[in-house]
Amino acid sequence: MGASSFTNRGKGKSMSDAYNRLCEDAKEEYGHQQGYNGTISTTSGFRDVTEEFKRSKKELNTFINDNIDRADKWGSCLAICTDQPKGNTNKVKSQVDHIVSKGTKKWILKFVVTDSNGNTIDSKRTKGDAVKVAREYSEKHQRRTSIHMEKVLEGGGSKVAEINYKQSTSEKQGTYVFFGWAAE
Repeated sequence: MGASSFTNRGKGKSMSDAYNRLCEDAKEEYGHQQGYNGTISTTSGFRDVTEEFKRSKKELNTFINDNIDRADKWGSCLAICTDQPKGNTNKVKSQVDHIVSKGTKKWILKFVVTDSNGNTIDSKRTKGDAVKVAREYSEKHQRRTSIHMEKVLEGGGSKVAEINYKQSTSEKQGTYVFFGWAAE
């Protein structure tokens, strides 16, 4: 059970966001290995030392080398914000796209046949027709089926609008550096 030092740079809306992304990426690339994969994902969190870094007036690498021993294996790593994030300054941060479909719509009752995993097999206008489909499927595949009643919009889809995030031209993620000791 050794330890190796690491330095990771990440982007995110916040320091927590960047840390979580780096941990997930490390787990995906190196696996979980019961907490001993030698990456940032073996740390239990982070401690923000941005203000200490600014007060020190040292170069980033010098500060990291001088302070890496303050982080301990299985403990928190240390983190520095090197480029502040900029949030969305738009007054309205989303845009609504209305979906208009011509013609009249009405709700009808459908009997939906599903398999034991909840996957839709078919839907029918009458319960009798749905039972026939369900029995055929059950007998052919030797599986249980279910029939559910659902209201369905006849003559078109049920989507009436889409709301999209409207990004500000000055909006950007922050850049963060995390360093410390990883269990391996």
